[in-house]
Order: sequence, then C-alpha cells, then structure tokens
Amino acid sequence: MKRLVVFLLVLGVLLGYSYSSNAKEKKIKVAFLYVGPHNDGGWSQAHDEGRIYLQKHLPYVETSYSESVPEGAPCEKVIRDYIHNGYTVIFGTSFGFMDSMYNVAKDYPNVIFEHCSGYKTRKNMGTYFGRMYQADYLAGLVAGMMTKSNYIGFVAPFPIPEVVREIDSFTIGVREVNKKATVHVIWTNSWFNPAKERSAAETFIANGADIIASGCDSPASIEAAKKAGIYAIAYDRDIHNKFPKTVLTSRAWNWGVFYVKVLKEIHNGTWKATQYWGGMETGIVKLGKFGDTVPQKVKEYVLKREREIKEGKFKVFAGPIYDQHGKLMVKKGQELPDKDKLSLQWFVEGVVGSIPH
Repeated sequence: MKRLVVFLLVLGVLLGYSYSSNAKEKKIKVAFLYVGPHNDGGWSQAHDEGRIYLQKHLPYVETSYSESVPEGAPCEKVIRDYIHNGYTVIFGTSFGFMDSMYNVAKDYPNVIFEHCSGYKTRKNMGTYFGRMYQADYLAGLVAGMMTKSNYIGFVAPFPIPEVVREIDSFTIGVREVNKKATVHVIWTNSWFNPAKERSAAETFIANGADIIASGCDSPASIEAAKKAGIYAIAYDRDIHNKFPKTVLTSRAWNWGVFYVKVLKEIHNGTWKATQYWGGMETGIVKLGKFGDTVPQKVKEYVLKREREIKEGKFKVFAGPIYDQHGKLMVKKGQELPDKDKLSLQWFVEGVVGSIPH
C-alpha cells in the first residue's frame, strides 16, 4: 500500500499536478489607476509603492496599473478594459475618479471597487483614506519651531475638504508652538504640475518665506526651497534621504498596509464596502524622518505629541478653534466631528489666503 501511495505521488509530479492548494489557486487580478506618473516622486508613486508592497506580501495577487489617467468620464474606459481582461478588484487612487467608478460599479456587481478620498459607495464599492491631518499637525509643530521669519508658504492643489484639512491641521500645529507665525496659501488647481508648484514656491520665497510646505504631487517646491537655501516640509513620501538638509520632515503615506488588509478580506470572503479612515495607529499615515538640522528638543516635543495621538490622548481638532476671521468654530472641551472634518471649508486662525468656491 505504501509503495502505491509513493508511486501515485511521483506520477502526479511527473504529470505536472500538485497537491498544494496554493499552487492551483487562481490569482486575484487587481488594477490600480493613477492620476499622475507612477514615478512622480509623490502621490502616485506612494500608491505604486503600496501596490508593490501588496504584490510582495500576498502571492495570490496579480497587479497592474495605468498611470496619468484623466479624471472624469475618460477613466471609465480604462476601468471597463481592465474588467474585460479579467480584473476583479479596482483601486482608483484619485478623488476625480469617483463618479466614473461609481457608474461602472453599478454595471459590474461582482467586481470590487475601492476609491481613495471619495464619499460615494455601493455594495461593491468602498472608500478609503488616512487621517493625514494627524501627520500634518505634527509637521506643523516642526515648522512652527523652526521658522525664523514666521512666514510659511503652503503650495496647495485644489480647494477641496481634503486639502483644506491639511492646511488647517498644519496651521494648528504651527500656531501651538508659535503664535507669531502665519501660513500663506497659493492654489495651483492641479495635483501634478511641477512648473506651477515651483512658481508658487518661488513667490513665497520672494516674499520672505523660510519654510515651504506642499500638498501637491511633485517635489518641485522642495527643489525650489533647496535652491534658495531654505527649509521644506514634504508630502506623500518620506524623502529625507534625497533632501536630508532641506526637508525638516515628511507627511508620508503607507498605502500597502491598507491594500494588504483589503485583499486578505477579499481572499477570505469577508470584504464589505466601508468608508475607511485610518489614523496613525494603523500605520497608513506616518511622520517621516527628521531633517539633519532639526534640534533634539523639537524632535522630543513632536514625538511626545505623536505618542499621544496614537494612544487617543490628543485630538488635533479639539477646541477652542477659531477661524481666520476670529469666529469661534469649536468650543473648548469639544472636538470637530468627523463629518465636519470631511466637509471642511474654512481656514483656521493663522492662515493667510482664501478658499475659492
């Protein structure tokens, strides 16, 4: 009997069969849509690093991506083409993909859609984002303690709640440690436009800024800061190694943590459409390395606040909070509710600039 079993096993190997369920398992095909180049140095590259992280950690996943996909109706064709080629999970990584994904999701109820930073959901379409405002706030602490001119420039893409929230939380951090400092805003009306981003940074520098922060997708504003010999706060990715003396710190994404979470759920049959908004305690958002010139006392203060945020002991949008016109918006002892954070359209005290409507 034993000889027969051995013979059958050897025969199976020779014929190319495997008794391993993993070897026979059909891979889950996952597609990613990027609004910019996959190597843009910022937002899209951070998502692509998350895709690679996913591919590395889950052998039953096969991934592909499309870069510089136009927002709006044109991206529908890209999505449908992926579905026709057997892709059953679609990640749309930009706000402007929302309506297209929502439309296509209705036509393909067996395909799973995850949309980054949006608010529309279906039974087969969830949304995801991270509480980046926590890292924005921490970066603001660094900027507030490091500025000498008390003029900080913020290069901003679009006046949507996501970006307003970035600017406000950053400014809350700045003003906590430096009441004299102000944060000035210029809108580029583009996620990825290095020329506009560089021009905005140069305008700030000409007006006396000694720190430049950005919510856009390229490192152009950081390069302008380096050229001018001033500091910068990076976004999307930790780029300390590239700009060790210019970048004071980075507000960085770790999308791979979420992508692995979702694909494990899909693989196990437990996935449900949710509106995910993870904080620093989940690892999806983080503060990058400190720049070489950041003093130890600054690091200690910021890291203390970081611990308090992760432990739930400190809330960035806890009152009292005033808007830029001096009106009390959040009373002492209260916190701005999540629904108001997600629809934020007013600047806090200390921001110089307006929100176009």
